[in-house]
Amino acid sequence: MTKVLLITGASSGIGAATARAAVQAGWTVGLLARSAERLAGLVDELGPERAMALPADVTSVEEQTRAVAALVEGFGRLDAAFANAGLGASLAGTEQGNLENWRQMLDVNIWGLLVTVKLALPHLRASQGHVVLTGSRAARTELSGSIYGATKHFVHGFAANLLAEMRPWGGRCTVVAPGMVDTSFFSEPKPEGLRSEDVAAAVIYALEQPPSVAVGEIYLMPVPGG
Repeated sequence: MTKVLLITGASSGIGAATARAAVQAGWTVGLLARSAERLAGLVDELGPERAMALPADVTSVEEQTRAVAALVEGFGRLDAAFANAGLGASLAGTEQGNLENWRQMLDVNIWGLLVTVKLALPHLRASQGHVVLTGSRAARTELSGSIYGATKHFVHGFAANLLAEMRPWGGRCTVVAPGMVDTSFFSEPKPEGLRSEDVAAAVIYALEQPPSVAVGEIYLMPVPGG
């Protein structure tokens, strides 16, 4: 039976690239994001037999609950969840930072991720499945006053604890930690950064390992001039 992958933040960037790579690797995907229009276009591209649009706000428990239920009902199972939705800082640092932006960032980067994982876990326990989380180089270095980096520190710490929780029943957890990625996450193009497809390839690598192998973290950095 074809394995099923839930992807949040699926309408563009890393999420959309991962959806394409997963379908190419033989997976069926559930695409969760706020933009119903973008998701519909991606489903048209991938085929409705291999992809399902799940318009939802990751910060809403009710909307994510409906989305996960629709995915499992439609495709019959859930084998992996990629909690990828994320939000960056509108202003750098702590003193100059924006409180409302911080609240939104915490809601998406931490709360939304936790909701995704909690809702997915009962289904992943049944399939001895896999959780993949989007971390960041920002969690591996000091960035002056970075609240975004602090949210990614949480993701990395949570990933280690989640792996310990899942391991007894055969589950796996991977955090994929890229450096700068050239996506709409930034207000300006970042041609020197990684491509979304680079990160997607790392996600598929982790998912495609044999059941005896748990990839705890994949750390990606762009190569200057590469």
